[in-house]
Amino acid sequence: MLIGIHRDRFRQAVAVTAASGVLLAGGALAAPALAAPALAAPAPSVSAQGALMLDNATGVTLYSKDANTRRPMASTTKIMTARVVLSAPDLNLDRKVTIKQAYRDYVTSQGASTADLKTGDKVSVRQLLLAMMLPSGCDAAMALADTFGTGTTLSARIKSFVDKMNTKAKTLGLASTHFDSFDGNSTQNTNFTTPLDLAKLTHSAMKYATFTGIVKKQETIQSATTSTNGTRTYTWYNTNKLLGSYSGVTGVKTGTNTPAGPCLVFSAIRNGKTIVGVLLNDQNRFEDAARLMDYTFGISSVSTLKLRTLPSGAQHD
Repeated sequence: MLIGIHRDRFRQAVAVTAASGVLLAGGALAAPALAAPALAAPAPSVSAQGALMLDNATGVTLYSKDANTRRPMASTTKIMTARVVLSAPDLNLDRKVTIKQAYRDYVTSQGASTADLKTGDKVSVRQLLLAMMLPSGCDAAMALADTFGTGTTLSARIKSFVDKMNTKAKTLGLASTHFDSFDGNSTQNTNFTTPLDLAKLTHSAMKYATFTGIVKKQETIQSATTSTNGTRTYTWYNTNKLLGSYSGVTGVKTGTNTPAGPCLVFSAIRNGKTIVGVLLNDQNRFEDAARLMDYTFGISSVSTLKLRTLPSGAQHD
């Protein structure tokens, strides 16, 4: 059921928020603000199976559709992968990681999105985060899980990393979230979240300047050292077509696979107001995101929205 469909119903939405609590800067739930901002326009209808719009500063829910229903999340999983890496003790973003053939083999076997990392290349942790979050490279996500997990084998290190993801979910109070993979390609059909949990996770990740700096990039050109000490240039494009298409958008992550359908986590800033939005299983995710942002910011731009076109050969997710 949509919250805030008419102005006179918005008070009901505030009451609902009061019952469930709002998100504070630390990620915990507490008593809500005394009043939520009035949204005069009728709430839009979106095709997502689950959706949420959150005021990132106050934690007030601005829009909700089945926001507490568990659903698969595809590559939006990588927000948690990044979150775990960024909170690692003594993190060195310039640490070099050697790309293994196993990462490329994994992408091939899964038919997964890739940053096309080459075996033997030495790339930094920062570059792996870029490769994971922009072109949605599952090879980069695997490299990060392998690097920041513990154990004597690749499979043990990956399992360890996924365990860290679930531990972090508990720490952040994401009671309806569980991970069984580092990239959203579920191994046991137990990789799920809710729009509310995913918004809370994103709120937490956006506290890291490295994260916000990465997810707002439309593209990046990076150099890596090859196994023969040569130089290789990588060009990665962000799969989030809202960037550069809708004024004020600052991220965050796309995701698409068969069980999850098209998913999108997005953020934007206008007139000092920062929002985070989540759409799960939405065939019109970019247009619906624009509708929700128009609704939140009190503007109308959907009729003139022209999505950024990704170059030929770029990843789509």
